[in-house]
Amino acid sequence: MADARAAPKNLSSKGIPGLFGNRSDMAIAVAVVAVVVMLVIPLPTVLLDTLMAANLILSLLILLIVLYTRKATDFSSFPTVLLVTTVFGLSLNVSSTRLILTRGAAFDGRMVRAFSSFVVGSGGTEGLVVGFVIFIVIIAVQAMVITKGATRIAEVAARFTLDALPGKQMAIEAEYNSGAITEEESIARKNDHQREVDFYGAMDGSSKFISGNVKVGILITAVNILGGIIIGTVLHGEGLSAAVGTYISFSIGDGLLSQFPALLVSTATGIIVTRSVSEGTFGEDVSKQFSRDARIYWIGAFVLLGFSFLPGFPWYVLIPMALLLGIFAFRLGRTRKREFEETVSRTAESAKPREDSAKMSPVVPLDPLSVELGYGLIPLVDRDKGAELLQRVQRIRRETALDLGFVVPPIRIIDDMRLEPSEYCLKIKGIEVGRGKIRMGCYLCVNSGGVVNEIPGEKTRDPAFGVPATWVSEDKRDEAERLGYTVVDPPSIIATHLNEIIKRHAAEILGRQEMQGILSALKDDYPAVVEEAQKHLSLGEIQKVVQNLLREQVSIRNMTAILEAAADYAPVIREVQFLTEKARQALARQLCLQYADDDKVLRVLTIEPGLEQKIIDSRVDTTSGAVSALDPPVQSGWIKALSRAAAAVQEQGWRPLILCSEAARFLVKSSTNRELPELTVLSVPEIINDITVEAVGEIKIESTV
Repeated sequence: MADARAAPKNLSSKGIPGLFGNRSDMAIAVAVVAVVVMLVIPLPTVLLDTLMAANLILSLLILLIVLYTRKATDFSSFPTVLLVTTVFGLSLNVSSTRLILTRGAAFDGRMVRAFSSFVVGSGGTEGLVVGFVIFIVIIAVQAMVITKGATRIAEVAARFTLDALPGKQMAIEAEYNSGAITEEESIARKNDHQREVDFYGAMDGSSKFISGNVKVGILITAVNILGGIIIGTVLHGEGLSAAVGTYISFSIGDGLLSQFPALLVSTATGIIVTRSVSEGTFGEDVSKQFSRDARIYWIGAFVLLGFSFLPGFPWYVLIPMALLLGIFAFRLGRTRKREFEETVSRTAESAKPREDSAKMSPVVPLDPLSVELGYGLIPLVDRDKGAELLQRVQRIRRETALDLGFVVPPIRIIDDMRLEPSEYCLKIKGIEVGRGKIRMGCYLCVNSGGVVNEIPGEKTRDPAFGVPATWVSEDKRDEAERLGYTVVDPPSIIATHLNEIIKRHAAEILGRQEMQGILSALKDDYPAVVEEAQKHLSLGEIQKVVQNLLREQVSIRNMTAILEAAADYAPVIREVQFLTEKARQALARQLCLQYADDDKVLRVLTIEPGLEQKIIDSRVDTTSGAVSALDPPVQSGWIKALSRAAAAVQEQGWRPLILCSEAARFLVKSSTNRELPELTVLSVPEIINDITVEAVGEIKIESTV
């Protein structure tokens, strides 16, 4: 009996929530349905006033939540909330329009009347004109400033966040593999980055709700005025002046009441998409960043004080403001001085008992390049057994110096017990950039395209290029070569992988110290070139130009031409990307011969002029340089069209090569880095006269995109 009596109790406590959901879900569902229904069902004026007040306070709450949110992804429901509030505001606008047009002068909506009288500040014709001007100003501010800026920022943030995701995930993997973080921390951080991508992707689309709301608000206000005048004069028999006074007054009040909450929400949108880097809430960030230095407030106080002595300026306003700024600067300076003294005191106290141990624990610098081997691969570097890998590494450094134009720093080869016995890991400055497994005593057979009969063996992938391959034993090596396979021994596998890593990451390897070494060596033979370049450019700027060249596999052996080009144009503009393009043009012959065939024919793909102009117009200048920020649909269509064209060229045995204008070259390259990193892009000024250019295709987006 006890069990029978307990069953209904359990059913009531668990069954009903399972059937209907919790109360918040039910309330949200009812509210959303009611918002949509409001578009077609008339509302009484009391309920309309209540909902308009609710819309106003809801918009204010959204703005406050954004101001007190530490990270944008903490308010992940914001895009959906933006949609619901937009539809809610439009529903109220439609409902108020219905009541205004049907009741005319008898309309008794107090919220609309309040905004049409109190907010405007005066009655009669003057009030109508003032109210109309205020309405136009609010619309202009929202449409031209806040909404347009927030929409653009959301688009760029979505693109940059998506592009940065692979790099962030690789960094997390590197930290996890090195033991710096646990698996749970790794998963949590990856999920955070994924949520960030999803959030900014949703914001990219939802920001369009605001711009649409502004346009619809203007349309509804115009319909209110025009329709009201027609209904008042034709149907209600009112005089023209009376109809104009009534309906324009109500329309302005209704427009202000609908656009003011929308202005709050659009401001919240602008704030949340601009706070990409934040350590706290908006208030905390402002408080911290505006209180770093007291000197700026002293300067501001003296400027205000100086203005107060000029004729016509309100000294009774400026002098008190200068006094307040001076008091704030004095207190801020005293606070910063006390904090500095406390920090120094704590540092000195904490350093005393550990002074000797600090001397015993210097920071060990990271190796520029390192190869870590599992213990099963130690024979590859054993000098008693030939040390084949050591010889290959030395050869790679010599070949890289000839191909890329700079000497790679010494490569450290160490054993790592954390790796599997047959595993190796390639690192740049302590961060993993490549990994693979080796079958000692076996050979890796790679199908270079001419294989008809496959050889039996263990299927795998070539670690350097990711192409399918097969492990075979030593006794099948000759058979594999007869079948057309490219057969590679274990030392060559690691050496080839290392060589490819160096080419792909040469820009990361070239640090300031390496750049200074190159300039110092070049100065012995070309002192005038080096001195002139360093006269106009810092070491870091020269390094960035050279790094940009290396990122696109451009050899820097002709360093004199690079420095001369940089020195020629640096007095005009010191933008790194501009100087990079001029350096490439100085290396035009080298670039053309690098990609032309034996007959000096350069087969290129061109870009449809309209599409090329879109890419140029999508330029966005960031702190790290200009990038292309095409709209997502255009970017998707551009990559699809480019992939098809590149595949068609490769089928004919040619290298995919794009020729475009100088203004578009870097933007084309930046827009394809993620999907097609190996793509080569040349500009027209980089083509020399004795090279024949043959266009083999044109890239254009299909009309359906």
